Amino acid sequence: MCGIVGYIGRSNKVGDILLEGLKRLEYRGYDSAGIAIVRDGEMFTEKMPGKIKELEDIIKDQDLSGHIGIAHTRWATHGEPNRINAHPHYSSNGKIALVHNGIIENYQTLKKSLLSEGREFVSETDTEVLAHLIERFYDGDDLEFAVQRALEVVEGTYGILVISASEPEKIVAARNGSPVVFGIGDDEYLIASDVAALLKHTRQVIYLEDQQMVVATPKHFTTMTVQNEYIEHQIEEVEWDLEQIEKGGFDHFMLKEIFEQPETIRNAMRGRLIADTGHARLGGLNMTEQELRDVKRMVILGCGTSWHAGLLGEYMIEEKVRIPVEVEYASEFRYRNPVLEDGTLVFAISQSGETVDTLAALREAKNRGSRCMGIVNVVGSTIARESNAGVYIHAGPEIGVASTKAFTSQISVLSLLALMFGRQRNLSQSDGLNMIAALHALPEQVSQILEANEKIREISEQYHMHDNFLYLGRGPNYPVALEGALKLKEISYVHAEGYPAAEMKHGPIALIDENMPVVIICPRDAAYKKIIGNINEVKARHGKVIAITTEGNDEIIKMADHVIFIPKTLDFLYPILAVIPLQLMAYHIAVMRGCHVDQPRNLAKSVTVE
Repeated sequence: MCGIVGYIGRSNKVGDILLEGLKRLEYRGYDSAGIAIVRDGEMFTEKMPGKIKELEDIIKDQDLSGHIGIAHTRWATHGEPNRINAHPHYSSNGKIALVHNGIIENYQTLKKSLLSEGREFVSETDTEVLAHLIERFYDGDDLEFAVQRALEVVEGTYGILVISASEPEKIVAARNGSPVVFGIGDDEYLIASDVAALLKHTRQVIYLEDQQMVVATPKHFTTMTVQNEYIEHQIEEVEWDLEQIEKGGFDHFMLKEIFEQPETIRNAMRGRLIADTGHARLGGLNMTEQELRDVKRMVILGCGTSWHAGLLGEYMIEEKVRIPVEVEYASEFRYRNPVLEDGTLVFAISQSGETVDTLAALREAKNRGSRCMGIVNVVGSTIARESNAGVYIHAGPEIGVASTKAFTSQISVLSLLALMFGRQRNLSQSDGLNMIAALHALPEQVSQILEANEKIREISEQYHMHDNFLYLGRGPNYPVALEGALKLKEISYVHAEGYPAAEMKHGPIALIDENMPVVIICPRDAAYKKIIGNINEVKARHGKVIAITTEGNDEIIKMADHVIFIPKTLDFLYPILAVIPLQLMAYHIAVMRGCHVDQPRNLAKSVTVE
């Protein structure tokens, strides 16, 4: 989950380039940061615990000139977040510097062997063994060979960048399980964990696959496997632009991304709805009509917010397609013996397309012979490349660690899947046309909800110092309750739980008193009359009720302490609308509590380690 960035090229301002890249990667980890630059045959280094600003402050008056360097922002796995454990890590002679994203699983065995050779370790990290291993095999003029030899004995995941003061015009990168993107500029090359760090300089990129590496000099680069087999890569063009990864006048990326949702939902559906026949078109699945009809069961894999989107997909697909759907925690999937019989179609959902647990679950399903599809946001990501086919959600870069626009885009794509498969089976044309009309209305309806931002902020102000929240929903609004609670936990550090409303009586009701705000998602859908009873149960125990309901529902005004209205839509689409106020509420509470909204403690955007 760490962020790595490297540069080699014509510019003499390598330090500025690296710091800029780090800032665009800080969402991947912010426990510490460090930089290494080769200049005049010497290695200049500096690193600091804390956010990148801490590193920037200490080096602002130092000479950061040079043509080659690497940098790192850390999400700690081995060793506490301090200066010693911060990257880059170095060889014993100080000539080799390395940054690493991933986990070396056999580092203890390797460390024992290296200690027996008399090598001295200064950190508690797994990464430092790699620096010493490379030094063991390095003769001063073939850095890539030394890296290859070191990686032969390494078990685990890595995205690494390596430089040496002995070869001041060479940078080596390699990947296995952790993303590495190689950017090709004008007489310069950049390497990073994510395209965000490259966009100011180039949109021409190569995505390294597992067990691959790249060696770059100021004028040339070579791609190969870690086994030294030369390969040719297709150069791809990044569709995102620099403006998309800026805040655009908003105080936080999260707020910007919440307000982008009318457009991102529209993008998820663009060109995919056939209005005259009531069908949906998802050509990225690469399946024939007969293959689509032969699907008898679906399994959806995801983690965190993507898992919640999968739960909503289950409701939609089972309702409209009438085939069984199972939603699995990707992190648990491969640790049991899942049943994947013929006719099972597997979907892996991940915003980044790099979530290691989801990727591992996808590979497990493929190994068992299942056809596997990706639902991802990042073009060229590992899940996108390793899936048999799939669908991009087209949400654009999501920088805030707490996912917002990706969630609603994922649900939008899942609704298209329900429509497409449903129309191939028993869903009538009139029902299909009704779905399309409702889907077309969603962006404007989300815009309408966003106009209530100030009201939601005022409600949030009344409850921002409460330390416990309960979220309740029925049917497809139960996953929204889970997602609302997760958002509050992620960025506000407030204890919150999401429950099916009927399950409140089976335990959570014991917690309800005047100090327990209860957020109840209760649109006028098929379950509305039932959830009214749940509201009465909360009020009977002096709980405070914040209700999310359909506009025009005056009945609930008399029952709830606060009411947030959302427009009328089809029952299974209410979650897309209902989650918007919950995102805003979590955001405002976090701001009022003084939390780091875009960089919540202990979290990172892309979970690339187990």
